[in-house]
Amino acid sequence: MKKIFSLWALLPLLCFALHTSAQVVTKYGDTISTLNGVMRAYYGVVSVEKGGKVSYERDSLLHWPNVNVGMVGMNKSGNPVFHYISLKEFHRLSDPAVERDGFFEQEISRKVEKFGAIYHVWSTYESRNTATGPVIERGINSIEMFYDGTRFWILGWFYDAERKGNPIPAEYLK
Repeated sequence: MKKIFSLWALLPLLCFALHTSAQVVTKYGDTISTLNGVMRAYYGVVSVEKGGKVSYERDSLLHWPNVNVGMVGMNKSGNPVFHYISLKEFHRLSDPAVERDGFFEQEISRKVEKFGAIYHVWSTYESRNTATGPVIERGINSIEMFYDGTRFWILGWFYDAERKGNPIPAEYLK
């Protein structure tokens, strides 16, 4: 009877150990072993108070090495153009504005498609200069991810902003 009791006493500890060992957490406290965790980190890393700095190191821990990212802009003729750059270059270009004005981005809707270990996330967002300030932009992030059985890796992301003639479709606001 004593042996059975001791095994039952150890069972919760064993379950806890198995559960916690499955969680991958970066040195910044970001849980990247779940889709929700990596998405929380994805938006959390870019949300910075005025005068603050986005951590390129923290952001790069979420991404596949040497990842490229992209965004749609408009040229002088009003036609869309695509900018495809490294994550490091994106930070170099965007960090001064973030530091000057502050930047907060949050997900307002998500649509996920998955095949095997590859995930495609359509993540609708809204941006502000302060956590409770007025919305300054909305758009959709198209995020490609790989799940290696332990953690999620962001393979790349691309976004386009809502604008006149390019409203966010209703199915991406649910």
